[in-house]
Amino acid sequence: MKKWGLGILQVALLMAFSLLMDQLARALHLPIPGSILGMIVLFILLQTHVVKLRWIEIGAAWLLGELLLFFIPSAVGIMNYMPMLEQDGLQILFIVLLSTFLVMACTGLVATRIAKRKERHTG
Repeated sequence: MKKWGLGILQVALLMAFSLLMDQLARALHLPIPGSILGMIVLFILLQTHVVKLRWIEIGAAWLLGELLLFFIPSAVGIMNYMPMLEQDGLQILFIVLLSTFLVMACTGLVATRIAKRKERHTG
């Protein structure tokens, strides 16, 4: 029960942080969404140990575990654009598949280079 309450508190903390960063992005007229700004700032705060991982770990794990639920409203909302999907669906599918492949390829290349660099420094 204590862990459950702590998880709710941590999710509330993450949500408040997200809302704060969204307001900051709007107030400063930044060209990036507040959610992206929030992830960057949270990453920096975690790396500099200003925010301890244990302060958000349970809530973040729950959010990641239930991530699929957050995409359901988006998927249902797509149904409002059926005429566009019927007309341009194949082009959209091609772009999604191509961009997915490019992201995977770039991630693989970067991971390989990092692994080789670590191997040279340690070996």
